[in-house]
Amino acid sequence: MNESKDEQKDFIKLDNEKLSTDEVSKLVISPCCGAMSLFVGTTRNNFDGKKVIHLEYEAYAPMAEAEIKKICRDIRQKWPSVKHIAVHHRLGLVPISEASVIIAISSPHRVESLDAVKYCINTLKATVPIWKKEIYEEEYSWKENKECFWANTEK
Repeated sequence: MNESKDEQKDFIKLDNEKLSTDEVSKLVISPCCGAMSLFVGTTRNNFDGKKVIHLEYEAYAPMAEAEIKKICRDIRQKWPSVKHIAVHHRLGLVPISEASVIIAISSPHRVESLDAVKYCINTLKATVPIWKKEIYEEEYSWKENKECFWANTEK
């Protein structure tokens, strides 16, 4: 691959389809990078002692994508050596043990990609307008991210 054509790229996808770690990983691989860090957030079967049946996610896609693009710009300012960034978030129903979000970031060295992935998921949960509905055995509950800055207005 010609390095001059291997420019930094961001891959953002909000979709109702099942997410693939292989697909997301392949997007960020680059011959000039020795590290590719991956975060996979999955649906667990419990919350606060309640049995979770599945999760449902909703988003206002244009606003969510704009916020994710902003996160990508912030990552490139903080870690200029980061090469490619992929953020895929599933919408709709997400069964137990399946991925709701996959983030992959490549860089020449591991420290930058690991730090950038941690920053990406933490910032995504705090700023991106994606809502989660937890479906329990007996009930359901809409959840906002605890880290979400726009939800913490009553203090």
